[in-house]
Amino acid sequence: MTDTFGGVDEESEDEVAESWYTRSVWSRTSSVAPSLSSAATSWSRPRSSVASSPQTVIQQPSTAVPHPLLAPLHAFISPVDPSTRFTDLVEIAEGESGSVYAARIPQEPSPPAPPLGTERPIPAGMSHVAIKRIALPRAPSSLLSIKIASLLHELTLLKNLEHEHILLLDGVYAHTAIALDTSLWIRMELMERSLADVIALVAEGLALQERILGRFTSDVLLGLDYLQKQRIAHRDIRSDNLLLNVAGVVKIADFSNAIRVPENAPMVTGAVGVIYWQAPEMRTGPYDALKVDVWSVGATVWELVETVPPFSIPASPSSQTVFLPPNSNHLGLQWPPLSHPGHYSKGFHEFLRLCGMDAATRPCPEELLNTQFIRNACGRAVIRQLHAQCRSMEEAIVARENAVSVES
Repeated sequence: MTDTFGGVDEESEDEVAESWYTRSVWSRTSSVAPSLSSAATSWSRPRSSVASSPQTVIQQPSTAVPHPLLAPLHAFISPVDPSTRFTDLVEIAEGESGSVYAARIPQEPSPPAPPLGTERPIPAGMSHVAIKRIALPRAPSSLLSIKIASLLHELTLLKNLEHEHILLLDGVYAHTAIALDTSLWIRMELMERSLADVIALVAEGLALQERILGRFTSDVLLGLDYLQKQRIAHRDIRSDNLLLNVAGVVKIADFSNAIRVPENAPMVTGAVGVIYWQAPEMRTGPYDALKVDVWSVGATVWELVETVPPFSIPASPSSQTVFLPPNSNHLGLQWPPLSHPGHYSKGFHEFLRLCGMDAATRPCPEELLNTQFIRNACGRAVIRQLHAQCRSMEEAIVARENAVSVES
């Protein structure tokens, strides 16, 4: 994909694959729970999960001034000034289409305001949410129109869905400041980090045991099983689009490449997503859209073990984040050998084999949930402990980088 609000049919070298939570600007010294994910491109995947200090945004009063680009989203926009609902915005991620902020929900003695329009209610006790904010120029541009159309696609696809392992778009708002600058606000659950961020910490000493991988994978399969029962194919499953919250739950994010598959016409064309996680049939002609996500799950599990995606060639021996452009000679129909296959159980190897089967015989998510690898997954408490370990390691990285900065 190119951007959260601008999916296209194929990747190119110059297109940036942007997740909901993109390049982190979070400092772990802040008291607000962060939400992090790495920005990725087809050939370059920055994995840094810590960076500069957060930026607090001071909001201005809002007035109801329409914007021409908002017309297609009219049915989804809640008629409320979001700056009265969400305060103390702190930038935690930045991307091409806009930045993501952690926003505080003011705790009022009276009952919370009821949801308006298509917005979902805010769960009781939730203190912060994520807000993606997109500035809308007064003169509409063709690129932004495409992004708005992609957002409309996602909102339409996700409407009426509800699942623990799906990151939904909980509300859409238009905000107009005193200077008449309009921005679009999209509310989501505040997530902690992506699995790509977790992988990046392996180089710092983080250990990802097989049972932890089983829990991550189980969450993804539960989400995919739900989507497939709605006949929805995500088509961009990868570590950047799998986000972990503070409770240790993994959720599938970014539906810009997702489609609803007609029951009488499951075959589609057009390779989308990032090539290292693509099912091979996507590159050879019409394919069954409901089959490709399982291959991508296998590619992500392989990546969790090796810390780089399958079929990737590092640009240098020391690089695990920048890869050379792939070609057909590097992309296989079976997984590359693992560096240390003896470290993993027979159940793990069988799971990878099943994910990598030919599309015609590849099992569905529901079948994979009954495999030994998934049945042996760790409990949720272990993932919460891993989350705490990730945060401690990130704080140590920040302290180390700050010390180097002071010395220089």
